[in-house]
Amino acid sequence: MTAKSEWPSSLDDSELDELDRYLRAHTGEDDLLLDGVHGLLSALAVGPLVVLPEEWLPEVLHEPFADENEGNRVLALLAKLNDSISAELDVDAYEPILGEVELETGMMLSAAGWCEGFSRGIDLRASLWESRLSEDPQLMELLGPVMALAVDEGVLSADAEFEKLSDEEYDSCLAQVATVLVSVNQYWQARPATEAEVEAMVLQLPGDKNNDDSNPPRQRSGHWVH
Repeated sequence: MTAKSEWPSSLDDSELDELDRYLRAHTGEDDLLLDGVHGLLSALAVGPLVVLPEEWLPEVLHEPFADENEGNRVLALLAKLNDSISAELDVDAYEPILGEVELETGMMLSAAGWCEGFSRGIDLRASLWESRLSEDPQLMELLGPVMALAVDEGVLSADAEFEKLSDEEYDSCLAQVATVLVSVNQYWQARPATEAEVEAMVLQLPGDKNNDDSNPPRQRSGHWVH
């Protein structure tokens, strides 16, 4: 395990706090907070095709900056967070950023926000993920621990009824997130999107006249919906 001080391009605690405060002050009820942004960027980092900032930034930022300095600072922090993900995965230093929920027993860490962001990251290349998930069970198997967390947190709903994960199962799935991301990244590198898959994706990108953004969330491969 590489020491945190040696992580390339990672945000330190004060930078994470700064970005977290900005997002909390400038997001609505259904917008992503820091854990969700980390999940979104994680999905993009290991996905089938590069997603440029101009495409994912609207998923994160929802109002104009107060001034140029604030804008430059927030964009720099987001760029650094984005760059850190692949770098941390390369040196086995990746950990998902988790939120906190208040229970009767006290504060508990929750993967719900991270899973929501990861789901939205998949949505940005939905047709590629969906076609491959429907054709290749291996990809679904690789995503298993993340899918289990997402179902448990209500981010995804499944066709069949699932029992809530025990604390031990939940922690086990969390511990596997980095391994899942590395494996999924290797999967797409070994089996890149085909020309036909990319052409189908282009036809479905937001802004296409045939694509209705008011549609409800898509069903993924007949198994997972959110």
